[in-house]
Amino acid sequence: MKCKIFTIIIAAALSAAAASGCSGQAGKNADPERPVSEQESGLAGTGSDASAIAPIPGAAEPQSSGGTAAPGKVAAPSTPQNWSDMRIDHSMELLYADQFSVDYYDNGFAMITIADDNRYLVVPEGEAVPGGLPDGVTVIRRPLNNIYLVATSAMDLFCSLDAVDRITLSGTDASGWYIREARQAIESGAMSYAGKYNAPDYELILSKSCDLAVESTMIYHSPEVKEQLETLGIPVLVERSSYESHPLGRMEWLKLYAVLLGREEMAGELFDRQMSALNAVMGQEPTGKTVAFFYVSSNGYVNVRKPGDYVAQMIELAGGTYAPQNSAEPENALSTMNMQMEAFYAAARDADYIIYNSTIDGELKSLDALLAKSSLLADFKAVKEGHVWCTEKNLFQESMGLGTMILDIHRMLTEEDPDPSEMTYIYPLR
Repeated sequence: MKCKIFTIIIAAALSAAAASGCSGQAGKNADPERPVSEQESGLAGTGSDASAIAPIPGAAEPQSSGGTAAPGKVAAPSTPQNWSDMRIDHSMELLYADQFSVDYYDNGFAMITIADDNRYLVVPEGEAVPGGLPDGVTVIRRPLNNIYLVATSAMDLFCSLDAVDRITLSGTDASGWYIREARQAIESGAMSYAGKYNAPDYELILSKSCDLAVESTMIYHSPEVKEQLETLGIPVLVERSSYESHPLGRMEWLKLYAVLLGREEMAGELFDRQMSALNAVMGQEPTGKTVAFFYVSSNGYVNVRKPGDYVAQMIELAGGTYAPQNSAEPENALSTMNMQMEAFYAAARDADYIIYNSTIDGELKSLDALLAKSSLLADFKAVKEGHVWCTEKNLFQESMGLGTMILDIHRMLTEEDPDPSEMTYIYPLR
């Protein structure tokens, strides 16, 4: 019964999309004019057959994104090429990111590969989709004007590329955004909340003529959603910036989104600017100071980053040494681990500095608020010497701020009494 009701809802949504000019075939192509991209994700395990989707009666033909057409007419794409005839012109140079790569072909085509086996062909404006694409390649047509963004870590990268206006649908509502531009866009109506990753508003997404969904790997916990979006003709890009072990690798995902927007030069300049600011710090000798980074859960456990995590690496790049260096790490893919307070005390009580992670339970206003979480914290060296700091809540949404966070930590470690007004992501607890 539920399945029948869901089918009726989707049918209604498709009809609404047809009325508004959305064909429901974005990113899918059924012949050399519109070759089919079969979405087959090995992780999702629920590939869909786009060729089985019947045309919607009365729906307009998919509009080409290229050329200049007379009013009321659709510009014709170029003559389709055959994929087997296309050759790589060059590949994107990446310094730190290892979770994606980009190969450029003639006429501006770009093949993005994420995690070795998820491939996305970015088709330039005015170009036809090549025929004979390999199975499993997702087609993304430029320009992208109505993106459904669920992966929160990508918002700051779009913001840096001056492209928040390309995101008209969000998987996070206004109250969940710490990025000012995203929150303002939702409050003004320029961006609409379209549901979480596991419960999207399909009718709204179709009514907005969505041309790309950017999801985090959480979508693999709800593979039916990914399949349904693809069935509706919406290409789904699953980003993996959170799997980058190097903090600057996460920031380098800026270059991937620049490919989608055609703003590679802008991305290169932004990234180089960040690197210029960091070079002097990263080239210095270690300070010999140890830093603990943690939060206390509601049940009293202490949550810490594993030594190989990107936060631990930021501390190392800033000149510090991460604590605790725990050798008995749980065998799982998580970047964090829980410890009993007594175990954390034994491992980190001599840390020179401690930074409290406010992401989960909110920013602390005073040192007393921290000590209220456990009386053992009062005996920490950093507490006794006045070296206690807390993160701002926006840290983990602002991917382009990771370089600035490294500079903040470096200033904390090297200046006797850092001016809080010069810090961006951490502040002292008094």
